[in-house]
Amino acid sequence: MSRASSTPAANPDRAGEGRAGPDRGADPDWTDPECPVARALDLVGDRWSLLVVRDAMDGARSFTEFHRRTGVARNILTDRLRKLTAHGVLAQRTAASGRRQEYVLTDAGRDLFLVVLALRQWGERHAFAPGEPRSTLVDEHGTPVPEVTATGADGTPLGTGTTRVRKVQ
Repeated sequence: MSRASSTPAANPDRAGEGRAGPDRGADPDWTDPECPVARALDLVGDRWSLLVVRDAMDGARSFTEFHRRTGVARNILTDRLRKLTAHGVLAQRTAASGRRQEYVLTDAGRDLFLVVLALRQWGERHAFAPGEPRSTLVDEHGTPVPEVTATGADGTPLGTGTTRVRKVQ
């Protein structure tokens, strides 16, 4: 089964569902079929896909807006928009003007917020020299978004020393 044939966009019964679905397990193209991280990276893990998602979260809707904001070559942008739409991260709809199509985040696309936020905060800590100017993510009141941390069910901080992956057997 091809990857495209099992995506939400290709299956009208699941259109807009924004999930890979149970039939995805048979896909021979997965980097690591049992690993959720690898599967996620197979779907959205390249630079341009995440920058398109970032810009969609920041209000970009049209091909022209994505092109202007990212600076990516038009053919690559076309490919990424198709891929993100086929995998249910973005959906196309007619713009309010009725004259063109626009791209909007699906539930699956909005679910990437914490991923983009975590990458942003990692970048703030590790990709800038002290005092180097950078953009700031703020909430609806203009307050900078606080650092996110993973915590266990009991509220204790989680990290590489306190978690492990339980492999499929």
